[in-house]
Amino acid sequence: MGDAEFVEEEGAQSSVGQRLREAREASGLSLEDIATQTRIPTRHLESLEAGDFSRLPAPTYSIGFAKNFAGAVGLDRTEIGEQLRAEMGGTRPTYTNTDVFEPSDPARAMPKWLILGGIVAIVLAVLIFNWLNNRSLSEPDQVATANEAGAAPATPKQAPPAQPQAQGPVVIAASDTAWLQIKDGTVILKQGMMQPGETFEVPANAAAPTLTTGKPEALRITVGTTVAPSIGEPAKKVTVSLKGADLLRPGAAPPAASQPAVAPPPAQSAPARVRPAPRKTAPVTTTNAPPPAEPPANTTAPATNTQ
Repeated sequence: MGDAEFVEEEGAQSSVGQRLREAREASGLSLEDIATQTRIPTRHLESLEAGDFSRLPAPTYSIGFAKNFAGAVGLDRTEIGEQLRAEMGGTRPTYTNTDVFEPSDPARAMPKWLILGGIVAIVLAVLIFNWLNNRSLSEPDQVATANEAGAAPATPKQAPPAQPQAQGPVVIAASDTAWLQIKDGTVILKQGMMQPGETFEVPANAAAPTLTTGKPEALRITVGTTVAPSIGEPAKKVTVSLKGADLLRPGAAPPAASQPAVAPPPAQSAPARVRPAPRKTAPVTTTNAPPPAEPPANTTAPATNTQ
């Protein structure tokens, strides 16, 4: 009796398709609802419920579809998969046809115009990014060129680096006989005639040394190893500063040449006191020659007496 009941129950066992359809209808779902949830094409779901294995893909894909279908309607996924494998193995040996997976609802697929629009937007974004990048790279070159063009006129206006060359002692050398006076304020450091080849070094502690001479072309002034420009025009009295920076400063000679008229030292200087005067007294002694002129005067007197 028990064996008969077992055979009767086993003979009454429903197929996978029937069980899936009954579970779906009991859940109140349509094939479109199952297709939306599982993303399985509706035609494959219909083939599973109808047991039409010839319209299904390979067993591996079909068993996977059946398991997802079972999970959506509340059946045991493993049990449905094993039962479908047994059913498909008993009906045909191997299914070699392959189908391309299709979306369950073509209406839910992304529209082609949206895909094309996205591609166009990406291409435009790449082009704009490249253009902005090239522009940002070219702007620094333009700015640098503009700065160089603006800075070019300013370079001639920069003063030459004369100050670093104003280091070292100030030495005056005479190439010809010349009278000069070197003072530091009111203190006379040197005064008189300088002979050719004679030199004079200005003391390093001199606060405001000046040079007065009437023959600037005969003097050569050096500051360290640098030869200073000419201090004045030939045969004109000048008074110049003997500071290294003043001697090497461009254009220092013209102001120095304008100072002699203001400085009274030439009047106080002793060219006349140096006594070329003794040389002038010699002619005074020669003017004493009138005594020899007196005898002729006496000779004329006897002549008159003889008459």
